[in-house]
Amino acid sequence: MDVRDVLIEETAAFGELIRGADPATAVPTCPEWTLQQLFKHVGRGNRWAAQIIADRRDTALDPREVRDGKPPDDRDAAIDWLNAGAALILDSVDDVGADTEVWTFIGPRPAQWWIRRRLHEATVHKADAAIALGIEVELSPEVAADGIDEWLERVVVETNAESSPLDVGRTLHLHATDGALGAAGEWTITGTGDGIALSHEHGKGDVALRGGAKDLLLAVVRRKSAADGGIEVFGDTAVWDGWLDRTPF
Repeated sequence: MDVRDVLIEETAAFGELIRGADPATAVPTCPEWTLQQLFKHVGRGNRWAAQIIADRRDTALDPREVRDGKPPDDRDAAIDWLNAGAALILDSVDDVGADTEVWTFIGPRPAQWWIRRRLHEATVHKADAAIALGIEVELSPEVAADGIDEWLERVVVETNAESSPLDVGRTLHLHATDGALGAAGEWTITGTGDGIALSHEHGKGDVALRGGAKDLLLAVVRRKSAADGGIEVFGDTAVWDGWLDRTPF
C-alpha cells in the first residue's frame, strides 16, 4: 500500500461525502460536533501537520497558528482547500526529507510518520461522516488493517503499567476474516508489566474478535459496537469491555 496515494484518495473521499451534505448535520460518533466542525478539524489538522513538518518543529504547534487554517465559505472552494492540505503534507515531507525528525504527540518521529497518521485520521473521520449520513462506510480491507496497526502501535507507545488497558498476562486477539490479509489481519495484544505488547501471531486470547478488517477497525476506535459490525466475540467479554473503557477515543 502506498500511503501517499491513499492519503490523497481517502481525503478526497471524505470531502465528497461532505460536499452535498447539510453542514449542520450532527455527528453522533463525535459528540457535539456537526459535519462542518468535522470537516474543519480534518482540513486544518492536515495543514497543522504540514506546518510542523515544513518548519521542522521540535515543539507542538498551536492550532490557532496554522497558516490558512480556516476553510473558505464556498463549498467547492472548501473542498479544494481540504485536498490541497493533504497534498501539502506530501510536499512538506519531500522538502525537508522523509527521515528528518519533527515533533509528534508521541515524541520525535521522522517527518514521513505524519503521512500515515493523517491518512488514518481521514479514514476514521470519513467513517464518522458516513455514519452521520446513514450510509455504508467504504474502506478496503488493506487500508482498514493498516489503520488497526497504526492505532495499536500508538496505544503501545502511550501505555505504561499504570495506564494499561489489559491486566498483566491477559490477551486480546483480533482476527480479520478478509482472506487476502494473511498475518497482517491478525493481532495479539498482551498485558505486560510495562504496558502492552503487540504481535501479528495467531492465537485465541482471553477474548477474541473475528470479523472484517473494516468492522474491527470501527470497533477498536469505538465508532461501532462489535454487535453492530457483525463481529463474533469469543471468550471473556469483560476483557474486551475493559479494553474499550481504557483506550483513547
